[in-house]
Amino acid sequence: MKKAIFILAVIALAGCSKNDDSSTTTEDRDFKQDMRNFVIGISQKAKTANPNFAVIPQNGIELVSSTGEEGGSPAIAYLDAIDGNGQEDLLYGYDNDDQATKTATTAYLKSFLDISKNAGNTIFVTDYCSTASKMANSYTANQASGYVSYAAPDRDLAVIPSGQPNNVNSDNITQLSQAKNFIFFINPVNYATKADFIAAVNATNYDAIIMDLFLEDEQFTTAEIAELKHKANGGSRLIICYMSIGEAEEYRYYWNTLWNSSKPEWIAAENPGWPGNYKVKYWNNDWQGIIYKNSDSYLDKITTAGFDGVYLDIIDAFEYFEE
Repeated sequence: MKKAIFILAVIALAGCSKNDDSSTTTEDRDFKQDMRNFVIGISQKAKTANPNFAVIPQNGIELVSSTGEEGGSPAIAYLDAIDGNGQEDLLYGYDNDDQATKTATTAYLKSFLDISKNAGNTIFVTDYCSTASKMANSYTANQASGYVSYAAPDRDLAVIPSGQPNNVNSDNITQLSQAKNFIFFINPVNYATKADFIAAVNATNYDAIIMDLFLEDEQFTTAEIAELKHKANGGSRLIICYMSIGEAEEYRYYWNTLWNSSKPEWIAAENPGWPGNYKVKYWNNDWQGIIYKNSDSYLDKITTAGFDGVYLDIIDAFEYFEE
């Protein structure tokens, strides 16, 4: 039933979608629905290649509500297209790292996260805290809420914490709902080679690894991704690829050097917090072609490499355009 609803919803969305030409005035757009449609399109293509492929949007959790507001009915087509939601800073890090998130903010985010959880999706929470007691509390509180969590000691996501993962196990993890822990580990700056990175990951027992497709400019191969799918204790795990879809990154393979002097119309302002990252009009066909519509898209590279899923970032880009 879930798949049937999903297919019908995609057809309906395709029939009533707005003109995606970048010249369309942004004031006339439903920015939340544009992002939902984008994610649904990514999911549809990925699951055509691999029905078990996991699609996990991070942040922008308001999209699970049909109104984008608390109390709205579930956005069924969107929820059926995804397998989980990622959320940063739920309990720690929203204002400052290693600082508790305000209770009202946590409650607001949970009101949406639970819509997704109740729809059968897995919730991955990344809290940014380094004090041992706060890390322990993050794990305990998130587990009580039915979420899988990672207490990240650094926002650069460049280190593997010492010790065993929370809820360590030797189970074979073949689908997202089976994961009891994960690590968000997308910055391999401390590793000179892919072999060094692989050795470090293979010494761990995480059920799911969220990592980048590249180390510097060198893409991980299908054989290397297969090698990473084995926990040190003998169990199997999921390898999930990070991909930003709400911003263009000038250090990525797709960046055209001509854009340094003359950017296309669909590239908007630079993110002041992350130099080299640019907000994009994510509904634009050229950008969506780079991400998933073209035959050699970013998504194609990820699925061909053998990843088990994709972790979609800057889902909350709609906030920039709404403001």
